[in-house]
Amino acid sequence: MRARVRMNDGDPHEEIAQLEAQIEALAETIEGCRKITLVAKIAIAGGALLVLAMMVGAIRTDLASLSGATAAVLGGIVLLGSNRSTADQALARMRKAEAARAALIDRLELQPVGNGRGVPSA
Repeated sequence: MRARVRMNDGDPHEEIAQLEAQIEALAETIEGCRKITLVAKIAIAGGALLVLAMMVGAIRTDLASLSGATAAVLGGIVLLGSNRSTADQALARMRKAEAARAALIDRLELQPVGNGRGVPSA
């Protein structure tokens, strides 16, 4: 997802809404990355356990089993690495968008509601 929000002198409320939508999309991306990370770790562990079982003789060693175990370990490592960089990039973009949203909110001239003590005037 490559949602970019261009900051200009437009309506700050609209810019804040766009940033919040971007932050939400990035949070979903990060959550998806966490799930893929879990799958990658399971593949690595499964492949490693299969190799270990072959080494101790619990499973008959043949070319298909060894190839499958090796593919699981290597595939899991590749998936984990690329997914981690995707998650790191999404997190950096989310932090940048959160900082921009906070800056926009700080620029708004917000007025206290009611009598200024959190109690509405009667």
